Amino acid sequence: MKKDTRITPKHVFIVGAKGMGNYGGYETFVDKLTEYHQNEKNIKYHVAWKADNYEEFEKNNARCFNVKVPNIGPAQAIYYDVKALSLCCKYIKENNINNFIIYILACRIGPFMKHFTKKVHRLGGKVYVNPDGHEWMRAKWSKPVRKYWKESEKMMVKHADLLVCDSVNIEKYIKETYKKYNPNTTFIAYGAETRRSKLKDDDKQLLSWYKEKGLKINEYYLVVGRFVPENNYETMIKEFMKSNTKKDFAIITNVNDKFLNELEEKLHYKKDSRIKFVGTVYDKELLMKIRENAYGYFHGHEVGGTNPSLLEALGSTNLNLLLDVGFNREVAEDAALYWTKKENNLASLIEKADTLSKKEIKKLGTLSTKRIQDAYSWEYISDLYEQLFRK
Repeated sequence: MKKDTRITPKHVFIVGAKGMGNYGGYETFVDKLTEYHQNEKNIKYHVAWKADNYEEFEKNNARCFNVKVPNIGPAQAIYYDVKALSLCCKYIKENNINNFIIYILACRIGPFMKHFTKKVHRLGGKVYVNPDGHEWMRAKWSKPVRKYWKESEKMMVKHADLLVCDSVNIEKYIKETYKKYNPNTTFIAYGAETRRSKLKDDDKQLLSWYKEKGLKINEYYLVVGRFVPENNYETMIKEFMKSNTKKDFAIITNVNDKFLNELEEKLHYKKDSRIKFVGTVYDKELLMKIRENAYGYFHGHEVGGTNPSLLEALGSTNLNLLLDVGFNREVAEDAALYWTKKENNLASLIEKADTLSKKEIKKLGTLSTKRIQDAYSWEYISDLYEQLFRK
């Protein structure tokens, strides 16, 4: 009798991203993971998408399935994860799949975690969780919501088979905070591109964007990120206004009018023509080129693990000025300059950065690019995930 030599792939069901692509960190992660693994015969991905209608389709050789979510306010995210997990279990049962992992991104569904872990174990699979950053610390949430996130995180840590932390600091926090549950953890970082943008400096689209926003190549500092208080826009704008730099400060973000008005009341930044809110940029090549052409990049995130926008900045911009917190030091090491929230600290660092020689800036750029290539390239990160899923 002839032996069956067909490969039985490990099925990996990913729940928690809104889709694959432009939305944010998890969405980019799933997009890149499946892109780099699209020719991998040993792993078959199944990815939940948040959408208005149910549909199944393929992207990057992954089976994608839409999850319809009613408009129920902040509870949407919880509903989405629970519904997606139910659909995964249904599909696994109907197709007799027993060699599988369900990988949940973020800790939103703690109260349901024990139920799903038991169900997955009965079906012959394992549940992995990426705990994200400290969601319960984010200023955008009300106190009751923060309390829920913290409790949810605890229950997910308790019932997960493995916690995949994208930051050494997050892994340390999980191990120390939930010591009594003896959590099983591993560290695999988030990834970044190490290539340069396909656009040239004289690209029409790029020059038109610069003209519209009133910016010049190498004559602006840049920040890209969500417009939320814990990313320290207030400190960055206030300190920039204090500095004597002749350069502009370009802020690429999704503007929140309420927070914007609060900042204007406190800082009166509109009087400073150097401060420029330039909207969002979803064209990846254009955004990459804008990063490459910045004189320097500010990063003020202080909540969360390995931040995607920091990795992208280190991969593209030579001069990076980062808030001095554990997460940022862990990623950039000696390839960046650091600032604190103390009065005048960032303002004086900006003035110091303005006086750096081209040689000094190039040296920092070489270090930051090397840091990304060595520890954070998507190729390297996807290889680590392949090893993890095939264990």
